[in-house]
Amino acid sequence: MATAVADLSPTVPSSSSSAAAAAGASDDTLVQYLVLHRPKGFSLGALVAQGAHAAVAAVFASRDAPHTRAYCDPARIDEMHKVCLEAPSREALEALAAALAAATPPVAFKLWVEQPEGVATALATAPYPRSTLRPLFAALKLLR
Repeated sequence: MATAVADLSPTVPSSSSSAAAAAGASDDTLVQYLVLHRPKGFSLGALVAQGAHAAVAAVFASRDAPHTRAYCDPARIDEMHKVCLEAPSREALEALAAALAAATPPVAFKLWVEQPEGVATALATAPYPRSTLRPLFAALKLLR
């Protein structure tokens, strides 16, 4: 499927600890949040593909950030953590994107917009310590 992408916020929250130290702390495990919205007519496979597109795009766009480098470190590649949540509507997904961009500091993310439909289907953050992201996503439910 053809896709278009929304802007990625280039700002990454700073941390007083190194990315490696953040990755080792219990509540500061590096994690990537993925929020999916399934429009009518989208198969489960199509939705999974949308999430994969958003996740890869967010990691690639933030590839120079310390947390992303630690998250993708070849020695730890099998330790990746993702949290998959559900957006109840396209509007909720777009509102989340606006809230992440307006956060202080802004959270780097990718909002994936499926084309030619022009429908936002997935949002993925860059990797961050869990404690940084958890409060921003507390209102959303796990994807089921």
